[in-house]
Amino acid sequence: MVCESLVRSRTFKKLFYVMIILFVRIYPVFMDQGEDIPHNEVRNWALKFGVDLWQYGKLLTRMNELQRKYHDENIKVARKDGLILIRDMAKEVQNMMSFKIEAVRRITESAEQAALTPQTDNGQPFRYYNAKRLNSFGPDGRPAEGTREMTLTPNPHFDHLPVNTSLSTVLIPPNVEDYDAEVTNAIQWSEHLDPLFIHNYEDDPSLSWQFFGSSTGFLRRYPGIAWPPEDMSTVWQRPRNSRNVYDFRSSAWYVSAATSPKDIVILIDNSGSMSGHKSNLARATTESILNTLGDNDFVNVYKFSDITEETVPCFKDMLVQANNENVRWLKESLATFKSENIANFTAALVTGFEILHKYNRTGQGCQCNQAIMLITDGPPSSYKEIFKTYNFPHHPVRIFTYLVGKDSSSVHEMHWMACANKGYYTRIENFDEINEKVLHYIEVLARPMVMYQTDHPIQWTPAYVGGRADSFLNDKVGQLMTTVTTPVFDRRNHTVRVANLQGVVGTDVSIDQIKKLVPPYKLGVNGYSFIINNNGHVLYHPDLRPLQSNELYEDTLEPQYISVDLTEVELVENENGPRENHSVLLDLRFEMIQQKEGETELAVKIHYDNVRRVTTRRHKYFYTPIEGTPFSLGLAIPEHYGMFELLAEQEIKHSQRNVTDYFKGNNWKVHPDWVYCEYTSGTSGEQWFRTAEERVLHFLSRSRRPGWKWMSLRPRSPSQREHHHQTTKKDKDAYFCDKNLVQSLVLDAMVTEELERHNTRTEDTHPIGTLLRQLTRQGHQIFGLTLTFVATRSGLLRWTDHVSPGEKPPQPHFSETNVKAMDETWYKRAVDQHSIEPESFVFSVPFDSNLQENPLITATHAVFVEHNDHRVPAAVVGLQYQHSKLASLFQNITSKCAETCHKTCASDKLDCYVLDNNGFVIISEKTEHTGQFFGQIDGTIMDSLVQDRIYKRITVYDYQGACTNSKSHYSADGYKVKPFDPIKSFFKYLLKFLILLMAKIQVAYGTAIAYAQDEEIIYSDYDTNFEYPNGEDVMGEQDPIIPPPYTNTPSFVPPYESDPMEGVDMGQFGVRPCDRKVDLYVLQPDKLNVSGQSDPLKGKLTNCHVTACERPFSVQKIPYSNLILLVVDTLCPCGSKQFSIAPQELIYDTGNGGCLHKPKDSLYRRRPPKCINYHPEVSYRFAITQCYYWLFSLFQESEINICGKASTTAVSIASLIIISVMHYILALLS
Repeated sequence: MVCESLVRSRTFKKLFYVMIILFVRIYPVFMDQGEDIPHNEVRNWALKFGVDLWQYGKLLTRMNELQRKYHDENIKVARKDGLILIRDMAKEVQNMMSFKIEAVRRITESAEQAALTPQTDNGQPFRYYNAKRLNSFGPDGRPAEGTREMTLTPNPHFDHLPVNTSLSTVLIPPNVEDYDAEVTNAIQWSEHLDPLFIHNYEDDPSLSWQFFGSSTGFLRRYPGIAWPPEDMSTVWQRPRNSRNVYDFRSSAWYVSAATSPKDIVILIDNSGSMSGHKSNLARATTESILNTLGDNDFVNVYKFSDITEETVPCFKDMLVQANNENVRWLKESLATFKSENIANFTAALVTGFEILHKYNRTGQGCQCNQAIMLITDGPPSSYKEIFKTYNFPHHPVRIFTYLVGKDSSSVHEMHWMACANKGYYTRIENFDEINEKVLHYIEVLARPMVMYQTDHPIQWTPAYVGGRADSFLNDKVGQLMTTVTTPVFDRRNHTVRVANLQGVVGTDVSIDQIKKLVPPYKLGVNGYSFIINNNGHVLYHPDLRPLQSNELYEDTLEPQYISVDLTEVELVENENGPRENHSVLLDLRFEMIQQKEGETELAVKIHYDNVRRVTTRRHKYFYTPIEGTPFSLGLAIPEHYGMFELLAEQEIKHSQRNVTDYFKGNNWKVHPDWVYCEYTSGTSGEQWFRTAEERVLHFLSRSRRPGWKWMSLRPRSPSQREHHHQTTKKDKDAYFCDKNLVQSLVLDAMVTEELERHNTRTEDTHPIGTLLRQLTRQGHQIFGLTLTFVATRSGLLRWTDHVSPGEKPPQPHFSETNVKAMDETWYKRAVDQHSIEPESFVFSVPFDSNLQENPLITATHAVFVEHNDHRVPAAVVGLQYQHSKLASLFQNITSKCAETCHKTCASDKLDCYVLDNNGFVIISEKTEHTGQFFGQIDGTIMDSLVQDRIYKRITVYDYQGACTNSKSHYSADGYKVKPFDPIKSFFKYLLKFLILLMAKIQVAYGTAIAYAQDEEIIYSDYDTNFEYPNGEDVMGEQDPIIPPPYTNTPSFVPPYESDPMEGVDMGQFGVRPCDRKVDLYVLQPDKLNVSGQSDPLKGKLTNCHVTACERPFSVQKIPYSNLILLVVDTLCPCGSKQFSIAPQELIYDTGNGGCLHKPKDSLYRRRPPKCINYHPEVSYRFAITQCYYWLFSLFQESEINICGKASTTAVSIASLIIISVMHYILALLS
């Protein structure tokens, strides 16, 4: 018993000690929580911090004095008439585009006439300026053999590259040989285009690259350039892997000009015989065809064996627009092929005809050309009954056949299918011939247009990222471009009936040149312009963010076109979900595509800083067509302040002072992309200014000279002139000046110049100057002030550095990266903040502040002026502080209490944060938090702030996102190693070797037979006596029509051909476009300002820990700012989740085949106005031009018998049987 009592006693003692320990640990928590957070002190801290910053910033920026100075001038505030404004702008854009169209038409006329001129042959080798053979010198310093010398001068207007504006040069892709007779002839006659290139450039110096793309494969480009442009070394030093120009004949600018829109069905044989090399040839051929399609075309790809099915499951029973996204999905789907079973050609052809007839009957697709591309290693029959049923006698669907592989047993069937259906037959055996042979279908589709002879449709391409921009900025990034083109016809007489395309001419158009004609200052801050085409795709828009860089263009001149829809850049505020477009936005899009004029209103979401910040705004939209083009211009202007404009100018001629006096010193800049004044033509256009400021001062000086005139009207295009006239001597010095913008700039400079004088003159005895110097010294010590600045509505930026003697300003300097005034984010945010809290600063820090040694805090405030009860923004003033000094000031304020309190921000019991209106940390006790989103630091508290409606969650859908391309979007079984795989691989290798050997024997045997014949029989492209039967002649399945055999023996057979697609998964490289979703946050200050009283919001997290402790927090609006003070209790160890603002990929479940994207083909589009896909039978006709005439005949296209060459060789039946058996075994092993 005694022992038991002793044990009990010890147990009670242990429990007692445990209880004491727990009490000691937990009691302080409950005691502190009994006191809670000192909310009154939180309010006092926020009030003092906000008032100190406001009063100091108000004095240093002198915002009130700036406002008063504007009011002292003769200013007016007028309401904008959006429709009148947009009409004037659209007329200017139309005038500019007319210049480009007229230039292209002149080149077309000259090219067609030059091609008629017989080229003389004096027996000497023809010499021309080959861009790859320029300025290459041998060891002796003389031009190397086969090269020529050309003077090249760097020119900012042409991608900052060395060019020769007196000559053009020829660029030849690797697959084109200049010794070919047709190529040489075209190069020779196209030299006559140089004088016209020069004339066009002199008439319109804003003209960019002009070119003629010959159907033979070379590109003549003006001005002359060496290729590669940067490589000016000797021929011995040129790298072996020099950059080559791409074959432009598959590009949209060429194909869209050469052909009318088309509906294409691609049928790929996926049977067991189509394995290995043949399957890869078929896939590569399909990709090559897809590369020739554009936004005006429609396409689908089907694979067929025993069944026929779409390669992309969610493209079932449809043709999709051949935009970038859909073409990418179709290309990716080719990787899922698995050869199996036997090909059912009947089902495949019927499927192709049915879908095309359906689209033709229902008015869908392009309603123009229709074609079926059949890619196979050979059908067993010509299937005449199918063609008779679906395509005879009028042949609405052209058939293009591609026979892949070495087997030639089905040549006649494939040849008949194409030739009897107005198509073209092609045989493909090697990868390097695919692109060239695919181009034949373009030549065929061009025939009706060529036969008409007179109609040269003008085509505009989608936007793409081209060469480096002609900008005063140092980045020289790739600029957005578009291209205008038109076809060149062959008007020569031929001994046989042909309808050949000579090529395509065009000129590139910088979209920056278009944007110059829609001046942003007329739209005002947060207003913007945009242009869309007939497909609803944007030519430019402030939220257009091309995923593609310009590296491919700089390396090969190949453009990567952008097909971003208006609904992907205008994000409606109250959208229901991703790609669930608002009816008002769709109505706006429809009206613009229809090229109507009108206006509407829409609330939208605007994101900044790489989709990290967001705001909502209501815009008024105005839109009108750009006549003579497929484009419509739109303006988006914010409601309220955006609908008014400030009219405040200083008349230069009546100025008592020399206006250049307002621009003294080197602490000012102007917007580098705005056109204040510029030379427009002649020799003066060649004097390039180093900076935008230098150009402004140059023209301001000229304005003081006698005889100065404001040339505020740009030159009119030839179509808008009353009388076309030649360029005169006077025109050589022509210039353009925006009178309103220049005089607004002068007034802004005059108003801000006196403020700047008081800030910078240390000897100034004026009381204001003395006070400012004292404040500056104190401010540098207390606030860490480093800079004050002002940016105005005219694009002027002035700044004053406030650093101690001997101390260097922070690098890079503010003026190096913030020169775009109202286009800068801090300017836009300050104006938006004015409608929320007029007397306030907008504070921000760089997002990478935690990585910077001495980060800065930027504070901006919008200065509004008033007239007739209307207020508009005139300027934005701002300051930059050292973050460390401002953080010290904050800590000093929040470590003291006006009354007795046990907790301050200096204690370990409270964490204090200063957050901006988007939830980013401006100040924290831990400096590494600076610039980070608070939800990543403490997601639990952030979630509570959202639940309490302090922050509003706004979901932003990014339809221009980039996602990693590590795996395909199509599900497939992973590869698993099996026991017999090595054996199967060995037999597959052996069979491939035997097949290759038999194929070589077969070719050799057929060649020997051909050489043994007494007379070589060749089926000629120009045989007009041979005719294929029409539909009425075909009754049932007759014997196949066998043309005379043709033997094509290559002069050189490479010993081994590498397969570029064999075993390579291209999907694992790079990034791909995708839709993304991100939740961003916006402060709701009204929730912290109840009945005009700014009281702290008291919050408390409960049930967040096993101890049942609570975690209180307090939120207080910091007055005169976009900031809040957040104070959080630290003693209760609540778990913390994280809120991420990193965009996440959207995975759609469309319920249609499980595709992971959401097709947008249901959006409305307008077809191009012209469709030339047919030419009727016409009798002989004369065509007369100004100085020559000729006789040419217009005839039925069916009389043209150029539809591909078919060849036959005698082969042994045994060889065919053996090869067939081997193919069958190989298919089983695969």
